[in-house]
Amino acid sequence: ALLRVELRTDGFGFFDFVQVLEAGINDVILIGAALFFLVTLERRIKRGRALADLHQLRSLAHVVDMHQLTKDPDRVLSQRSATASSPRPTLSAYELGRYLDYCSEMLAIIGKLAALYVQNLDDNAVLASVDEIESLTNGLSRKIWQKVMILYQTWPVEMGGVGDDKMTR
Repeated sequence: ALLRVELRTDGFGFFDFVQVLEAGINDVILIGAALFFLVTLERRIKRGRALADLHQLRSLAHVVDMHQLTKDPDRVLSQRSATASSPRPTLSAYELGRYLDYCSEMLAIIGKLAALYVQNLDDNAVLASVDEIESLTNGLSRKIWQKVMILYQTWPVEMGGVGDDKMTR
């Protein structure tokens, strides 16, 4: 008697229809949510990878900035005595100018590498991160070029002169 199942044969009522309809709607919603999750999964994975790589580029830009902080043209130009914690200036005015120029070029390359991430990934978060990196590298490069211009104005012969063609090429 435990294995006996009774089937109703009196028909399908309104409340039965509502119950089946509710279960069907729930199933459609859950299947739709699962499909949406699967469809957007690839985009979210790409976004995560791109943002991680862009964070590394941002960190690299800060490293370039940190390494040029002590490369001050004022230290080459003036003969003031340094403090005990001051690094010794080891570069001539020309070498310092080249070093700062290379730092500026590295920052430009970092900005261009960041821009490549938006080429194949049209995502607002990635685009915002790329814009931040380009703004950062442009600002740091401007700061470096102020130092370079001080060197060119103070040491025109050694640096190649202010009006020399080497500067405009």
